[in-house]
Amino acid sequence: MGAMSARPNPEAAAPQAENTAPHRAGFACFVGRPNAGKSTLTNALVGQKVAITSNRPQTTRHTVRGIVHRPDAQLILVDTPGLHKPRTLLGERLNDVVRTTWAEVDVIGFCLPADQKLGPGDKYIIKELAGIKKTPKIAIITKSDLVESKQLAEQLLAVSRLGEELGFEWAEIIPVSAVKDDQVGLLADLIAPLLPESPPLYPEGDLTDEPEMVMVAELIREAALEGVRDELPHSIAVVVEEMLPREDRPADKPLLDIHANVYIERPSQKGIIIGPKGKRLKDVGTKSRKHIEALLGTPVFLDLHVKVAKDWQRDPKQLRKLGF
Repeated sequence: MGAMSARPNPEAAAPQAENTAPHRAGFACFVGRPNAGKSTLTNALVGQKVAITSNRPQTTRHTVRGIVHRPDAQLILVDTPGLHKPRTLLGERLNDVVRTTWAEVDVIGFCLPADQKLGPGDKYIIKELAGIKKTPKIAIITKSDLVESKQLAEQLLAVSRLGEELGFEWAEIIPVSAVKDDQVGLLADLIAPLLPESPPLYPEGDLTDEPEMVMVAELIREAALEGVRDELPHSIAVVVEEMLPREDRPADKPLLDIHANVYIERPSQKGIIIGPKGKRLKDVGTKSRKHIEALLGTPVFLDLHVKVAKDWQRDPKQLRKLGF
């Protein structure tokens, strides 16, 4: 009896066929070694700045999701941190986050910059991907605007061959340039049919489901890293302590008070972040405030303090406190 009821009645199904294709919705994540262009691609697809981008590897620490709304599909992008060989406890924890994410998404996009040879880091990731059997995988050659077509063709071939060597086939291989907005729409067209049939999982207006405080912290961290990346590449963490609307403000002139702490590992780094006469910290405040106001759509008063959390990258208790 079970088999009979499971079989659709062909006559009942006919009107559906004339109608439209079913809506699809699901999760995709971009992987690639640090600085492969994953966050920039996420932003280009979503059309708004949601994941933080920087030319320093390892700046995306949280699973920031960008949401691409289309008439036929909703694509939720889970931005995992770059996978790399762990050197610290933080690194190991990031790698665990990556693997857990891969196991839960519907499509994995492997990002490889067009202007860099396939290196050991890429092979390490592709080997890991080969172990995830069911999930369709797309190879995305990023930054295609930086190379001539001959070099691009060689890169496409190299990725295709590597998949064969490891015994799996890419669902698609596509070059894109997020900066020039070249083939970004096509990438979304290729991902959509790989998603499961489902109604939209998020309301139309949503661009990300990342809590606002976390996104604000990321924007402050991005501004704090600017100009000091060589001196303090990873030893900055930002915690937003509170975000409160200022009381006694007229309804048409709201102001949001944001209190945040910038944590560094050693007292000697304090001067680097604060700068001569506090100039650098002031710049960090000004720059991040603009982005935060654009994100939240409201004027903001930003109160920043620099604190030392000794060796936070290696201390599990500190890591937990700082949200990792």
